[in-house]
Amino acid sequence: MPVAPNDVRPFAALDDTDRAILAELAADGRLPNNALAERVGVAPSTCLTRTRALRECGAIRGFHAEVDPAAVGLPLQALVSVRLAAHERAVVDAFRARSVRLPGVVSVFHVAGAEDYVLHVRAASGDALRDFVLDHLAVDPAVQHTQTSLIFEQARGMG
Repeated sequence: MPVAPNDVRPFAALDDTDRAILAELAADGRLPNNALAERVGVAPSTCLTRTRALRECGAIRGFHAEVDPAAVGLPLQALVSVRLAAHERAVVDAFRARSVRLPGVVSVFHVAGAEDYVLHVRAASGDALRDFVLDHLAVDPAVQHTQTSLIFEQARGMG
């Protein structure tokens, strides 16, 4: 089951050292443990124990490589806003479960406002993006409306 960012978690128990570890890893997930320990001012063994605990409690969800989409043949990115026809929990849950498995979907955001979901999608071309919307969203009986916005540039924040 996906984790909502505002779920109540034991994160209130995190101290300044835990938060410093999280900040350093958010900036550079490949930081070796010795360098991380030095930056946050603890022994390497302490740093390793705390990092493992942060993974176990869900504060660290995972590590990944940020790959240029063009390098894997998917240079076009878009945000596809989706409005559902109905808002019963079963419909919403089923759409979320389907959408995260669709080809080219990077992220799925359940949002407030006029739209219900925003899908971050990567595609090989404009034709491939159109086919994605027509073949996977427009034919879905749960989907009432879509609106596609092309991403011209993406910059990653430090947060």
